[in-house]
Amino acid sequence: MTTPENEMEAAAHNVVRRLRAAGHVAYYAGGSVRDLLRGQVPKDIDVATNARPEDVQKIFARTYAVGAHFGVIVVLENEFQFEVATFRSDGAYLDGRRPVEVHFASAEEDAARRDFTINGMFFDPEAGEVIDFVNGRTDLEARLIRAIGDPVQRFTEDRLRILRAIRFATVLDFEIDPSTWDAVVAQASSIKEISAERIREELIRIFMSPARVRGWDLLDASGLMGAILPELEEMKGCEQPPQFHPEGDVFKHTRIMLQLLPKEVSLPLVLSVLFHDIGKPPTSSVDENGRIRFNGHDRVGAEMTEAIMQRLRFSRAEIDATVEAVRQHMVFKDVPNMRVAKLKRFMARPTFVDELELHRVDCASSHGMMDNYAFLRQKQEEFANEPIIPPPLVRGDDLIALGLRPGPRFGEILEAVETRQLEGALTSREEALEWVKEEFSATDKHG
Repeated sequence: MTTPENEMEAAAHNVVRRLRAAGHVAYYAGGSVRDLLRGQVPKDIDVATNARPEDVQKIFARTYAVGAHFGVIVVLENEFQFEVATFRSDGAYLDGRRPVEVHFASAEEDAARRDFTINGMFFDPEAGEVIDFVNGRTDLEARLIRAIGDPVQRFTEDRLRILRAIRFATVLDFEIDPSTWDAVVAQASSIKEISAERIREELIRIFMSPARVRGWDLLDASGLMGAILPELEEMKGCEQPPQFHPEGDVFKHTRIMLQLLPKEVSLPLVLSVLFHDIGKPPTSSVDENGRIRFNGHDRVGAEMTEAIMQRLRFSRAEIDATVEAVRQHMVFKDVPNMRVAKLKRFMARPTFVDELELHRVDCASSHGMMDNYAFLRQKQEEFANEPIIPPPLVRGDDLIALGLRPGPRFGEILEAVETRQLEGALTSREEALEWVKEEFSATDKHG
């Protein structure tokens, strides 16, 4: 660990060196130390020092204050940014997020205020030594998430740490220390005190992780799922027709789908897996033949998905892509009977690739009938040599040149031409113009 692995580490090392040269103590801090000890390149490196914020700004020419009240100054070194934070201890936390006041302190006191032992270590890049006041290295080797000090106090200070415990256990594949886990469970409902944006970011990291099923299980067992996403909790015990869903209720079905996803997924895909069947519990009924029905669950689920994602402050683009996948997921049963033009339009939508993967894991996790998936994969190959929606043969100005009257009818005519183009009935501009002349009478023309 004494040799910088990349340009960012070299720049961080230089920040430490310059603080030391000015007579201060300075170390790498937090998650970057954990990552370096695990042999991974950290995404960023934070520096902790006994230099006061005003001293940091005197030492470095390019800085800006992001949290001067908390002793944090951003230093720009080469093209990299480093948060340089003064060692501190925290006063009372009244909002479950931030201390009312901070006191500049020693490195040991600074370590004691941090969240988990594996994030509470310092590293001296000059000496190549780990400074560990919290037994973080022992827990790192034991693959254990343990709160520093009293877990109840740590979680009361910042409620988001409850969810961060789940995230670290998921992405690192670590166990959670029993006393820390007990505090997570006891305080799960208080996660609602945290802003939607902070909750959303932790959920994204959990479900974008290849170990997302472990995250699902921990969220479920801890009570956090019920607190954050009660719509998923409602899927428990929502029985499905056994002839199509031998795997069990909607909750089990969704968990199996998560297992079947590839390691790398888009955010709309993994969210559409989570939410595609949330409309089933409110639409569940039994018909006169005793068969379980979920009439309109795709439409209801799309509305619920939009509400959840708005609640968690997802972006409009993320909401639209996920809602579209939920709304369309039942359409896949009809694809073999679609006319070519309709099928091409269906497949040309930007969300189709994710929707096809949603369909694959939906079928594979339940009845196992993959006919429609195979059909669409074949069509993808068949349509691959040319644009699935080619440039139009006829445009609006062509219709005007033919003497047709502009208006709502234009859209119908252009769509009719495109349909025949997609089906191969019209292959050239000349053919298309001739067809329009024949098909659309003088009633469509100017007075």
